[in-house]
Amino acid sequence: MYERILIPTDGSKVANAAVEQAVDLAEQYGAEVHALYVADTDAIAYSLGAEQVDRIRQGNFQGMTELRNKAEEATGYVREQAENRGLTFVERHAGGQPHEMIADYARDNDIDLIVIGSHGRSGVRRVLLGSVTERVLRSTRVPVLVVDYHKDDSQSR
Repeated sequence: MYERILIPTDGSKVANAAVEQAVDLAEQYGAEVHALYVADTDAIAYSLGAEQVDRIRQGNFQGMTELRNKAEEATGYVREQAENRGLTFVERHAGGQPHEMIADYARDNDIDLIVIGSHGRSGVRRVLLGSVTERVLRSTRVPVLVVDYHKDDSQSR
């Protein structure tokens, strides 16, 4: 049923709860696991020059140690979980508008299922910037499994 499962991740607890669900499904179906980290260039553009933003859009985080480390840590968790179960793993770091990059990646890589956390941001930032998950749901025809995480209950829902 599923051959390629995409896990967009920002390394948050809710994203990691989605990783658990996605890896379980990938193991059940023998699917390939794709981890995608997207640096939101709109959110960070004010502090960077145009040249840096273009490099980020191309997935080139060279010279941007903090951003590269965050991306590698986020996708590294997915890699670890996938490899622990003997699953094939594909990793990509990119920059742009997250919902567009996720939808484009899913389309371009024949993804069968996107497994995403219900939210990564909270409070005012979430209201001002909008929900990436909600935008992904509107931007793709690929089935999307939305996973929630509650601090008091370490089980995903």
